[in-house]
Amino acid sequence: MTKNFTVRLFALVGALLLSASALANEGGDLQQAGNDLTDKASLQRGAKLYVSYCSGCHSLKYLRYSRIASDLGLTEEEVMQNLNFTGGKIGDQIQVSLQEDNAKKWFGKMPPDLSLISRVRGSDWVYTYLKSFYLDESRPLGWNNKLFPNASMPNPLWEMQGLQHAEFGKADAAGERPVEALKVTQPGNVPPQAYDQAVRDVTNFLEYAGEPAALKRQNIGVWVVLFLAALALLAYLLKQEYWRDVH
Repeated sequence: MTKNFTVRLFALVGALLLSASALANEGGDLQQAGNDLTDKASLQRGAKLYVSYCSGCHSLKYLRYSRIASDLGLTEEEVMQNLNFTGGKIGDQIQVSLQEDNAKKWFGKMPPDLSLISRVRGSDWVYTYLKSFYLDESRPLGWNNKLFPNASMPNPLWEMQGLQHAEFGKADAAGERPVEALKVTQPGNVPPQAYDQAVRDVTNFLEYAGEPAALKRQNIGVWVVLFLAALALLAYLLKQEYWRDVH
């Protein structure tokens, strides 16, 4: 009975891991984001890029302006002047000015909140997604995405990246031609390396937004480890003192 239970447990865990891997790699291989939550300059740039290019449609309803100020080393004045385009107060959550009626008319539905997108999809997925848009005249907005086919949004960073086209492979049994590669046919207003860094900064900020406490937890973790090491040393010395006369 115990052996059968163990086998079933390992089988279930294996199936869950395979399912998670398949979900993470939806649409193709993922590029490595390589972001760093300890890089505050990157987080600050990512926050500015997000509010400039994404916050018009996508909210971050689980993150407050005041939290950004305290975590990213910014003053309340800097946040309100550079990161608040909706007129909200410093203690408000990051909402959008887009009306639901207009969203349904333009996109078919209200664009999703992105507070937890990095935790759900993973940072590599977000990074790859932002680099996988290409022009597609068959789509309502003229854009498609290699990683997430038939996405209902245009490329928010197209001015920086430029215009990207898809190179298709041979048609499969269903007559569908898979996207094999993407090529920038009209350069953007920044070099490719600068665009990659911009996408990495946005991805970094979204990972932070998904769990702001991670920054403080990492800082506290160092002191916790040091405390446990000191406690272990004291426990060892105390044990030596108690057992000294026994031997």
